[in-house]
Amino acid sequence: MSKSPILCLASSSPRRQRILAALGLEFLVQFTEIDETRLHGESAEEMVSRLAQMKARAVEPGMAQFVLGADTAVVLGDDVLGKPRDRNDAMAMLQRLSGRTHQVLTAVALRGPDSVQTALSCTDVRFREIGRDEALAYWQSGEPRDKAGAYGIQGIGGTFVAHIAGSYSGVVGLPVFETARLLHGAGIEVLKKQETDER
Repeated sequence: MSKSPILCLASSSPRRQRILAALGLEFLVQFTEIDETRLHGESAEEMVSRLAQMKARAVEPGMAQFVLGADTAVVLGDDVLGKPRDRNDAMAMLQRLSGRTHQVLTAVALRGPDSVQTALSCTDVRFREIGRDEALAYWQSGEPRDKAGAYGIQGIGGTFVAHIAGSYSGVVGLPVFETARLLHGAGIEVLKKQETDER
């Protein structure tokens, strides 16, 4: 009987891979490259949901029975803060986030044989005040370079976070509750009954 995974993660993010692996699931990884430009008049919620679905659909049919795509955005007011282009962009983002509350939206899409199901996680994150020298030192650590909003809550960037209301794993990039619910709905169990060796 084949033990090949029925699940494929459409993401090169090591953070998403670690979260999914921690759920005890076997899965393939397939990087998908799509145009992540926000459409005119599109809300941030609509944008992340659309991009998560596009990532899930971009994986070639036949690689796995189910494909999981995700997209994360840092939102401040009406602005979506993506990955910083350079040091100045990162510094500007961190100064805007300093002392304020922003939202982190992560959409998850599960593509099955017949349909794509989506779920959305929204978390409020409040930053303490960040000094310019501190923001510069953070940029020089290398951590902000590939992260939306120029910070990673699971690393040094977590020292900026005074309070969160919502999903920590959603801020990291893959909300566990929403992901597990989608998988359960597709018949993929995260919590499997384990065989025990009774003595």
